[in-house]
Amino acid sequence: MADRPPRKGRQTTRMVVRQADRITPHLIRIVAAPAEPEDFPRFETPYTDAYLKVVFPLAGVTYPEPFDMATAREALPREQWPVLRTYTLREVRPETGDLVLDFVYHGDVGLAGPWAATVVPGTEFHVAGPGGAYAPDPTADWHLLVGDESALPAIAASLRQIPAGVPAHVFAEVGGAEDELPLETPGELRLRWLHRPDGVSLQEAVRTAFNSDFPTGRVHAFVHGEASAIKELRRYLVYERGVPLGDLSISGYWKQGVDDEGYRATKKDARAAEAVEDAQHGLVEAR
Repeated sequence: MADRPPRKGRQTTRMVVRQADRITPHLIRIVAAPAEPEDFPRFETPYTDAYLKVVFPLAGVTYPEPFDMATAREALPREQWPVLRTYTLREVRPETGDLVLDFVYHGDVGLAGPWAATVVPGTEFHVAGPGGAYAPDPTADWHLLVGDESALPAIAASLRQIPAGVPAHVFAEVGGAEDELPLETPGELRLRWLHRPDGVSLQEAVRTAFNSDFPTGRVHAFVHGEASAIKELRRYLVYERGVPLGDLSISGYWKQGVDDEGYRATKKDARAAEAVEDAQHGLVEAR
């Protein structure tokens, strides 16, 4: 193994939990800081969809110390590599050196939610990143932000950067009224909460709201959430409403019935299918 060229890996940062709170029945907010304060500047990013990969070591596996993803992947077979889960930074606090992450919690289901329910101040964990690609364009005439719980951290961060008085249409899907969160913006907020038991999908809500009154001017849109719902929203916005791909940040954060690894494995094929469909509609913009 030592004679093989090193695999590419992600640099990881050791984090320490400062605070953990259940802010709604299905959302746990963790405030954490780099164990080494000099690591904090790498998390200051211009993107409002900045995300981290939270590292979950496998039980029963001994990892090289000090821990790093690249080292772990070089030293161990693939089936023993740590599992990664992606979470958007809701907030970066330069004044305190803290990062804020929100975890959706549905009891013992999944990996990250149950872990988040157990952490206490002093708990250590590792993250890789950040990544990111989107921030609201201050020159846009209006903004559209659409998503479920998985997109709410990015939506909240994005709203804080929308210029004063600029319309911001938000469609947010959650489990119920008890899962709604305060959202604030200098812009003109037009917020619609969708409660999942009511049976109105994000795509239906957006289409109904704009059926005969699609705002004029250039929109900059951020649309993320469950993959199937996002696929239909993409078709509506791009093919029916003519939103240029360059003015649209859109993709599925997750897919119903598929874990993170399985969903990542299908993303390449999904993007290829989108490219074919775009070509059929005469769209040739760079993706």
